[in-house]
Amino acid sequence: MSATESALPEDRTLLIVEDDRPFRERLARAMQTRGFDVRIAETVREGIANARDNPPAFAVVDLKLEDGNGLDVVEALHETRPGARVVVLTGFGNIATAVAAVKFGAVDYLSKPADADDILGALLAPPGAKPRPPENPMSADRVRWEHIQRVYELCGHNVSETARRLNMHRRTLQRILAKRSPR
Repeated sequence: MSATESALPEDRTLLIVEDDRPFRERLARAMQTRGFDVRIAETVREGIANARDNPPAFAVVDLKLEDGNGLDVVEALHETRPGARVVVLTGFGNIATAVAAVKFGAVDYLSKPADADDILGALLAPPGAKPRPPENPMSADRVRWEHIQRVYELCGHNVSETARRLNMHRRTLQRILAKRSPR
């Protein structure tokens, strides 16, 4: 038995709710090799059904799924299994959604792409433990780009409204949106 497996509690059930198929499958394989009994779901509806029918001890839930908000899955899981440890993942990290995730019962909130070791550390961290600083944090350019993308999405992909809210010229915003994301 490896050190990771011995650190796991008796109940090793893990639900992964993620709509990005390659990431979901990669994460499921990685967590299986770390000793978890993994179930997967692709939508909020599937995640809620899984959480209610057979509530897992652990869950990794994407915040934004095609059919809704992953926090609905977190809420359903905590209704059926209050002690479940949930990590919320998102490609659009911001303080407001992190606070909401914790209020709904998540033990941690990680930005994508998160690797399996970061997720495992968050799932198994003792309550109140301070997280280690990230090994490869996002660059300032990437954080800015993520913020602009999030506001753009919240404005319904309306360039003029997004530019107004960001206090930015519309054409400047259009140039930024046309570029690839920075590393």
